[in-house]
Amino acid sequence: MAASAEEVRKSIKSYMLVFGALAVLTVITVAASWLKVSVALGIFIALVIASVKGSLVASVFMHLTGEKATLYWVLIISAFFFILLILIPVIQNSETAHLIDQVT
Repeated sequence: MAASAEEVRKSIKSYMLVFGALAVLTVITVAASWLKVSVALGIFIALVIASVKGSLVASVFMHLTGEKATLYWVLIISAFFFILLILIPVIQNSETAHLIDQVT
């Protein structure tokens, strides 16, 4: 199926906007690595930035913006795993906190 010249320009424009957003988010990721924050907050910041970048790639480059039902399932599954990845360090920290108290 041949696309018109206007459709091609529109898709190239969206690809370039996503490229720019990914470049900016990469700079933000590097800048966030210099922040003096706790490990848990650093992981949270990194996962938020990675989730935004991943959703941009999935929605534009994988053409999920036109498939609403698929997009909602991808968002639900991504949110589930995002919460799971956030909880892993929190649970680990709460399990080992008593060991630190015993040493000091």
